[in-house]
Amino acid sequence: MATATTVNVKLSRSNRIYRSSEPVEGKIVIKSATSISHQAIRLSVNGSVNLQVRGGSAGVIESFYGVIKPIQIVKKTIEVKSSGKIPPGTTEIPFSLNLREPGEGIVEKFYETFHGTNINIQVSNIPRGYLHKPLSATMEFIIESGRVDLPERPIPPEIVIFYITQDTQRHPLLPDIKTGGFRVTGKLATQCSLQDPLSGELTVEASSVPITSIDIHLLRVESIIVGERIVTETSLIQSTQIADGDVCRNMTLPIYVLLPRLLMCPSVFAGPFSVEFKVCITISFKSKLAKAQPKSDPTAPRLWMALERLPLELVRTKRDQFSC
Repeated sequence: MATATTVNVKLSRSNRIYRSSEPVEGKIVIKSATSISHQAIRLSVNGSVNLQVRGGSAGVIESFYGVIKPIQIVKKTIEVKSSGKIPPGTTEIPFSLNLREPGEGIVEKFYETFHGTNINIQVSNIPRGYLHKPLSATMEFIIESGRVDLPERPIPPEIVIFYITQDTQRHPLLPDIKTGGFRVTGKLATQCSLQDPLSGELTVEASSVPITSIDIHLLRVESIIVGERIVTETSLIQSTQIADGDVCRNMTLPIYVLLPRLLMCPSVFAGPFSVEFKVCITISFKSKLAKAQPKSDPTAPRLWMALERLPLELVRTKRDQFSC
């Protein structure tokens, strides 16, 4: 039985990260037990901003799937090799493709990718004649900003001072927490580079009820425009516990959270959509009710929890580019 012919795309960079101003380079690897004839080998790049449906239950934004049209960023095809024959064995065909040619008109801005990628590179078609199916392969890669006017780093850093008390809560609290009172203060950098950790500090000045946990949650806020409506959905990215148990009063606790690169991108404020980020600080107090309740969304208001949400602006700096 003859071995099937396989086609793969290998990029020049193992991390698959490219800037919009750089050529995407690599090679097409074809393995075949016999020689095959082809009419041409073409390479296509397709990039767009799409509304994607996740597995499981659909969210508010996903209910508009099919209504929102994709934003086309780049779509181009080049011929890597003209018609001919590919010998048996392994054949490697190098390629180089510019995402944007010098002087080319800008249709849409190159938005950075997160959680996988929105841009695919594809050997879209290797026609083999009327009696044979064409061969194809697909490879995803990541786009990062390539603008020369990127800042060296956020200057000056935006530090926000916050305080959390029973009076700052917009949801009801258990009576003993409400009447006994508590006060937590701190500061947090609400603008930071993607390569830098989220940093700050927190101090529990007073609390009549013992504390069981203090957590830092990273949230992604995605918004789209549908007609005259703005539809927003918030999702949890990462949770980090910075204190376990009843912490000492007036002791400064450091906040140091590493950002997950593939789940985050620079904050985007485009016309039809936006991708923003927030930090949610949760303080859980000792309560029998908390043990009886099933665990679900850790940022949802609870009778035994205090919450504080702060905006987080993520930016890319020149230092981030050189570190990749």
